[in-house]
Amino acid sequence: MKLRLLPIIITVVVSSAVLFGGWFMYQTVAMEDPLTHAVDSIDGVGDARIEVVRSGAIVRVTLEQGADLRETYRRIKEAGSAVIGERKLTVEVVNEGSESLDRIWAQVMFDVAQAMETKQYTLIPERLNKLVKENNNLKTTTEMDDDNVYITLSDGSSTKYVILPRIPLTMGVWPNE
Repeated sequence: MKLRLLPIIITVVVSSAVLFGGWFMYQTVAMEDPLTHAVDSIDGVGDARIEVVRSGAIVRVTLEQGADLRETYRRIKEAGSAVIGERKLTVEVVNEGSESLDRIWAQVMFDVAQAMETKQYTLIPERLNKLVKENNNLKTTTEMDDDNVYITLSDGSSTKYVILPRIPLTMGVWPNE
């Protein structure tokens, strides 16, 4: 029995195109497009980029000036879970970047990390209020829910959003054992 190479190659190429084309269409039509539409309709979201991965989806959002970080985050999580179900939804806030806000955040980052590590969350607004007194045009907002601490720094022209998980990542074993 002699196998003909051309029909086998054509069959493999057509089967692969149908399989991967169907998978791509499913991701786009059933996951990405509804999630993009849901996130774009939320107040405070300026731009959203959706990346569908095997375990769920990653939503990278740029927030509008003056957006309520905690409420926007909550609404994105709700809209996302309605679309992707039990899969994991990761929300990342993309900051435009401001050198002055980055410098201010660097001043307070150690104190915030220490407060997060010791679970003394009330120290975070206290430290940020000291920064407000030192920087006339700085405004800060600190909010918390069961999962995260939300920090917003604004100097009038730009805003920095920071989301810190309340439950730190823990290691099961030491990395060198």
